[in-house]
Amino acid sequence: MRFQDKVAIVTGGASGIGLAIAKRLASEGARLVLADYNEANLAAAGPAVTAAGAPAVWTSRCNVGVEAEVAATVAGTLERFGRLDVLVNNAGLMEFKALDELTGEDWLRVLNVDLLGAFFFTKQAFLHMKPGGAIVNIASIHAIETSPLVAPYAAAKAALLSLTRSSSLEGKAKGIRTNAILPGAIDTPMLWNNPNVKSGVEVIDKADVGRVEDVAAAVAYLASDDAAFVLGAQVRVDGGRLDRL
Repeated sequence: MRFQDKVAIVTGGASGIGLAIAKRLASEGARLVLADYNEANLAAAGPAVTAAGAPAVWTSRCNVGVEAEVAATVAGTLERFGRLDVLVNNAGLMEFKALDELTGEDWLRVLNVDLLGAFFFTKQAFLHMKPGGAIVNIASIHAIETSPLVAPYAAAKAALLSLTRSSSLEGKAKGIRTNAILPGAIDTPMLWNNPNVKSGVEVIDKADVGRVEDVAAAVAYLASDDAAFVLGAQVRVDGGRLDRL
């Protein structure tokens, strides 16, 4: 039980990859905080994570792009559980538009969630985590190779890798490790509802599609003491897809 007596926050934790991550950490003994904007999904996710083995679960409706809501979620975590050991910055948003159709508001909407949300939570972790804490950022292979119509998302995920490096450097003195995971095509509604996939702009070979559990397993490793000497890593979980793009 690698996470027994530990407390983890998973952003975007009420569905998809985030929910799988929460269940995996729960199965290894963690107490979970699910931070998500969708209240209906949170209502269903709480019992699911409890059933996966979590000794305790707290759900917090949180817009990760609003710093005050992030601070309130972390304060609530500390009030209920008295500690914070693991942070998984998973919440993400995509906008499908051509560059010449995008507005500043479009860019800010994506950047607020995909980049600033991770920063806001990382800042809180640096303020409140004890030595031995771990942060895992869920980036994307779009940070390396991308497709048309997703410029804000790709840029935000590339910036998230840079934030990971900075957090790793500055967190080392605090005893806090930060690493990133770059998922490829993962079997979620977000993948199959992607307009690029539906239109054929982005072709997905089903052999290249991974499971949410594949990402969750990588997170569990990076967040655990098994990865105590792993800092600033960028771990691809893509079935080798990036090599073929």
